[in-house]
Amino acid sequence: MHLAHYLGLLHRAQVNLATAFRQVADAHAEEPDLRHLCRQQAQRCDAHAEQLRPFAAHYSEDASAEPDRLHSQLFTGTRTGGIGLLRDLQDLYLMAAECDVAWTVVGQAAYGARDEDLLAVVRRCEGETAIQLKWLRTRMKAAAPQALVVAD
Repeated sequence: MHLAHYLGLLHRAQVNLATAFRQVADAHAEEPDLRHLCRQQAQRCDAHAEQLRPFAAHYSEDASAEPDRLHSQLFTGTRTGGIGLLRDLQDLYLMAAECDVAWTVVGQAAYGARDEDLLAVVRRCEGETAIQLKWLRTRMKAAAPQALVVAD
């Protein structure tokens, strides 16, 4: 069963997204809302990864290196300034989108396998990931005018 592959991919993607949220929180701590909200989103990602743990054991998690590759290509370090914040938020958005797609795929597999417990986790976490994407998009909209129009 190849579900194990995607469980591994999703688990790793959630762990990497949590790490990236923490990096952005620390790098842009001067932003009033960002430090708190990024740390909150990191904790949510940690919880998602933890909720996957019993299913990974059940399906014999086959961890993939793909999410690590995505993380390393996007997060070679955070940036500074307004444009840096915007780029860091965009990177977080792309990493969260990877998680969102993986939740969809795992959800379809859970449905096919008739695994109601996994399906319940997917529904809950997929919804929370959608909220993360909306928040990131909104925060990018707020940061864009200052970063792109106002001179440093």
